[in-house]
Amino acid sequence: MVGCRSYWRSGAEDLRVVLGITGASGVVYGVRVAEELVKTEVELTVVVSDSARRVLAAEMPEAMAVLEKCGRVLGADDVQADIASGSAKFYATVICPCSMKTLSAIANGYADNLICRNADVALKEHRKLVLVVRETPLNAIHLENMLKLARLGVVIMPASPGFYHQPRTIDDLVDHVVGKIMDVLGFESNLYKRWGN
Repeated sequence: MVGCRSYWRSGAEDLRVVLGITGASGVVYGVRVAEELVKTEVELTVVVSDSARRVLAAEMPEAMAVLEKCGRVLGADDVQADIASGSAKFYATVICPCSMKTLSAIANGYADNLICRNADVALKEHRKLVLVVRETPLNAIHLENMLKLARLGVVIMPASPGFYHQPRTIDDLVDHVVGKIMDVLGFESNLYKRWGN
């Protein structure tokens, strides 16, 4: 698999990644993740919550058209989708951005929509789960939910860009976070200058 260091795969099936986009601010991160994943050999399924659609319309009106070019797009109410089942084969789930509501639902097993159900499947099937959380400041409940999931092996990744690469634009800041997400997933990218380079 070009550009992927390690992955879960069975038979001739393509590498599948699920991207959940929730109603937290910062939907540009999720859109950029989708754009980067399609540069690899990934089969991408994007699940967009109703709240995310409203945020997308406010923050990035062109986003739905971009996402539809990147892969299959489902609504969070589509609980009959294949990725709601443990029998579905997928390598990883990334929720980006991940709202505190979604974080809480996942931490407490409350799979009330397709994003949370797919995350629940990722947990029970021991697949990679990455939550790109977006909130500030954080209260004790947020932190306890993050710790609970981190102890289960979930990657908790705050959308916190670095500055050592001397960013010049907002895109540079976004790409730094997206590059870190690609690293965690095991995909090569050149989205930011690495320390010491």
